[in-house]
Amino acid sequence: MVFKEQTFHGLEPEMEAEIANRASVEAAVANALAIAGGIDASDVEVTMENDQIVLSGTVGTVGEIERATAVAKAVEGVHAVQNRILLGGSSLDGTH
Repeated sequence: MVFKEQTFHGLEPEMEAEIANRASVEAAVANALAIAGGIDASDVEVTMENDQIVLSGTVGTVGEIERATAVAKAVEGVHAVQNRILLGGSSLDGTH
């Protein structure tokens, strides 16, 4: 039996370890935001693009935007944070 080297039509496969690491960093940042004081992160989404954490969504105050960046930067494995969070908030009756 002869074993041939695998080919991927010229494209290198994405390593599963890299995907798992990216997911674990995203989860760690999301958890840190959820338990951090001074921010309501229920409408904040955490993703990782090109080795940086991207925060998007809405919060109620400018202070929360700044706090989200600081919390994300403090998480182990985070090298850079791009904050795309916008000011938003709840309507007067408390619904979104």
